[in-house]
Amino acid sequence: MEILFAILRILFFPGLLFVAVGGLLLSGIDRKVLSRMQRRVGPPIVQPFYDFFKLMGKETIIPHHANRTVYLWAPVVGMVSLAVTMLFIPICGFSAFSGTADLLVVLYLLTIPAVCLIVGGSASGSPFAGVGISREMVAMMSYELPLVLVLLSVARQVGSLSLQDIAAYQAANGCLLFHWSMIPAALAMLLVIPAEAGCHPFDVAEAETEICEGPLAEYSGAPLGVFKLNHAMKLFVLTALFCALFLGGITSGIAPVDVLIVFALCAVVMIVCVTLLHGICARLRVEQVFKFYWTVVTGLALVSLILAWFGL
Repeated sequence: MEILFAILRILFFPGLLFVAVGGLLLSGIDRKVLSRMQRRVGPPIVQPFYDFFKLMGKETIIPHHANRTVYLWAPVVGMVSLAVTMLFIPICGFSAFSGTADLLVVLYLLTIPAVCLIVGGSASGSPFAGVGISREMVAMMSYELPLVLVLLSVARQVGSLSLQDIAAYQAANGCLLFHWSMIPAALAMLLVIPAEAGCHPFDVAEAETEICEGPLAEYSGAPLGVFKLNHAMKLFVLTALFCALFLGGITSGIAPVDVLIVFALCAVVMIVCVTLLHGICARLRVEQVFKFYWTVVTGLALVSLILAWFGL
């Protein structure tokens, strides 16, 4: 029975199906809010579901010079890593997996989808993919440092690298978002999310108008659909991680159904913030992304780390 429950957690809640549906819904809300900002009606919120199933039914064209195995398996590995990441993040006070340092596990797992995008793009052999790969590597070096500092700040404040301990600390002491020393870290995390998920204006690796989707230039059919799903899933996972790190105490003492409602409201508010950034900013250049994250965002995260380190 334990094996059966473990399989159900991995496949349904809080695993693959939960992350996929939640991510596609957030993508639909993102597109709807952006269209309203531009005074358009926009597509329905369920449009990402239609797009995904349409791509899954399309023909997959593999370039003759591509590495077939790597080309096809790269998006699948990225999708699996995101589903596994969600198993460590507490939802409703429950996580399928937990450990003494699962925060570090989550950090490593979150880098796998970007690595899969790089590997899959290189396997396609496209010159546009080569440009996109170099941009993706620069972007990774830009946002990974502030993300590490944010996680270290939270761990130092709580005194543990366990997400369950972080949730328990917030249930007893209130949300970390309301601790003034953690406010810079929360702002840094909000700025890291769009870059980590490859959202505008930080989508330098897949700039459609410049390098034709970069690493995805040669992808079509089901592999392209899985890569698009990975983008939506990563947005959802990062949103859930933010809620676990900074809003974990907001759901203490209420019913599980109400917890899901509160979590959904927090996720919607966060995606609206990301969409507002999308709507008001033009795409940044690669060097601008690097400079922004290594100065402004890293500075915010470093301030929180110093304050938490000295217990201020």
